[in-house]
Amino acid sequence: MTTTSGPGTDVRPAGGRLAPATSRPSRRLAELSLLLLSTDAISVLTVVLLLGQRSPVVVVFCTSVLVLHALTGLYRPRLDLSVLDDLPLLVGAAVGALGVAAIAQGALGAGTVDAGALRAAALQTGLVVGARAALYAVRTRHRLRGRVAARTLVVGCGGLGAQLVDILTPGRYGLRPVGFIDDDPRLPADARPLPVLGGIADLADAVRRHRVDVVVIAYSNVPEMVVVDVLRSCQGLDVEIFTVPRFWQVVTTHRAVDSVRGVPLVLLRRPALRAVTWPLKRVLDVTASALGLVAVSPVLLLCALLARPEVGPGVLFRQERVGMDGRTFQLLKLRTMRPLPDSDTRWDVQDRVGPVGGWLRRLSLDELPQLWNVLRGDMSLVGPRPERPFFVEKFTLDHDDYLWRHRVPVGVTGWAQVNGLRGDTSISERARFDNHYVENWSLWLDVKILLRTVGQLVTAAGR
Repeated sequence: MTTTSGPGTDVRPAGGRLAPATSRPSRRLAELSLLLLSTDAISVLTVVLLLGQRSPVVVVFCTSVLVLHALTGLYRPRLDLSVLDDLPLLVGAAVGALGVAAIAQGALGAGTVDAGALRAAALQTGLVVGARAALYAVRTRHRLRGRVAARTLVVGCGGLGAQLVDILTPGRYGLRPVGFIDDDPRLPADARPLPVLGGIADLADAVRRHRVDVVVIAYSNVPEMVVVDVLRSCQGLDVEIFTVPRFWQVVTTHRAVDSVRGVPLVLLRRPALRAVTWPLKRVLDVTASALGLVAVSPVLLLCALLARPEVGPGVLFRQERVGMDGRTFQLLKLRTMRPLPDSDTRWDVQDRVGPVGGWLRRLSLDELPQLWNVLRGDMSLVGPRPERPFFVEKFTLDHDDYLWRHRVPVGVTGWAQVNGLRGDTSISERARFDNHYVENWSLWLDVKILLRTVGQLVTAAGR
């Protein structure tokens, strides 16, 4: 199965599988994040050694500061380095940490924040500001001397692309452009400051071939959805991607937007599989599915006994489904309808569901055996719903975004389902919700979906 995103642009492989590129272990932009964390940790340790022995609350304060720095994006890699831009967040984190220290102080029976915590706040803030100012000065000097230079591709060989190359070339921002990517360059060959290294479909190969660390998306003649598909196909590459927003001339810069000499650049969110918290998703899956199987085993037995007279022998139903990256597996469910051959490809099967089967489906009890699929690693608790290969083939041909939902493990429940897209509902809407989940994944989003699923089960909603 081959899906094309535009004329002559094939960015997805045959066979219905996504094939993430092999990532490289190093990331130049991440070095700054590690340096910032290290300087903050040293500052905090200094405060603890100087003041912490006399007040355990100082330790609480200093730990809280590091957590708040992470939550407010103070370790996010940035192109434009300014301690004055960081200062409001650094002070705010210190005030917030004092609040946490006050709670800890009350829990210890001391009542209010003592002078030790206030001294710790002042000392810690001063040390962090000073350390960051020094780090930024050294980092900027290394950038200008070429010691820190992330190899960069610019997508879009036009006026804006050339302007970005001119802005980035001195090295102040730590990026070193090495070439353009564009299917139809607007600049004539003699006006290009750098060579064109390929078309948009060649982006992933160019990143690997030229050892690129950063990709900057400027305007080009390539259709927008083609660029989106190419970026999605690059999720396995260890590369950071910045994009110039549409109507950038009127875009307001803020903490989440870098600015290089007046041109805003938005750092695209890291793919879910590269998130630091991604391994915790599997921990949650294994823990919850193992405990769930033990807890619901009596319920499963009762449901099987009730369904047996209605569906006949073989109350456990197995069916081939498509999971992450197009891999197939055997999905388990309680049988709720009379058997039909595997060759049957009807979408609506409500006419074969009896009273007991309808009750099991309405309460989603028929899906409890999928906890075994989760424990095995075929599925996750939360993710896009798995479909049969026939329908994956059909929907991928009919809906451009459908295949991209398979970038993460499929799930027992998901963002589309809790938003009412179950059963015979719009496939394009499901794909949109599933891809939104993939692009915006977080551990809290999984918890939120699970809580909403429980609420729907209690009210039997959506059935």
